[in-house]
Amino acid sequence: MTLERQQATRPGYTAEIVIVLLLSLGQSAVYAIVSLSAKLTADKPLAQQTATLNPTVSPRPYLDLTYQLLGIVFALIPVMLVIYLLLRDNISPSRELGIDYRKPGFDIGWGVGLAAGIGIPGLLLVYAALQLGVNAQIVPSGLQPYWWAVPVLILAAIENAVLEEVIVVGYLITRLRALSFSTVWIVACSAVLRGSYHLYQGFGAFVGNAVMGVVFALFFLRYKRVMPLIVAHAILDVAAFVGYQLLPDSWLSWLSL
Repeated sequence: MTLERQQATRPGYTAEIVIVLLLSLGQSAVYAIVSLSAKLTADKPLAQQTATLNPTVSPRPYLDLTYQLLGIVFALIPVMLVIYLLLRDNISPSRELGIDYRKPGFDIGWGVGLAAGIGIPGLLLVYAALQLGVNAQIVPSGLQPYWWAVPVLILAAIENAVLEEVIVVGYLITRLRALSFSTVWIVACSAVLRGSYHLYQGFGAFVGNAVMGVVFALFFLRYKRVMPLIVAHAILDVAAFVGYQLLPDSWLSWLSL
């Protein structure tokens, strides 16, 4: 992109960012705030309420499977939109965002490391927040134990990872840098957005995901690659979703204490 065209395009970036977010994770953030407000004004304490991820949509197994797959596919449409918008401005998602397979060792290595570094402290934070009464009990999977439940949960984990990391990190940070935001504001915007659409789970989830957002934003600013973040996020969600689905009920009862 020429400098003149980039400067002419920048005033439109603010409106573009707002529209993209309202079509995707910004919309989720609004619903999360409303959901948290409903929980806080309910008759029982927040810690005695639940936040269910991947809920069953229909009691009919194959209809539920259809709904689950459609939800995963349509959730990725905003990702296609931001890739199109970046390509329109001659910004290569491969070169500028690191969305490619050129460095599998780097991506997997850092992805596993980030997942380990964030996952264990994150579990402890959520547990502590639940004990303090500032977080709901999280149910990572509400699916019935159908044969397709685990594959769908894995697909849902990958979808979450791609959607969040491409939009909240790769796209948003790229646009905010073009708008000449400072590094502090870029990291803060990305982190607060990540935390806000997890507010339906409670304040502990907000803090934990905001901290994760700071780490991921700084990583992207340093290495210009989204793929390790997708790997890390997918590992965390697969472990949570599939682990919950497969753990015996006696273990789940102990974890929710």
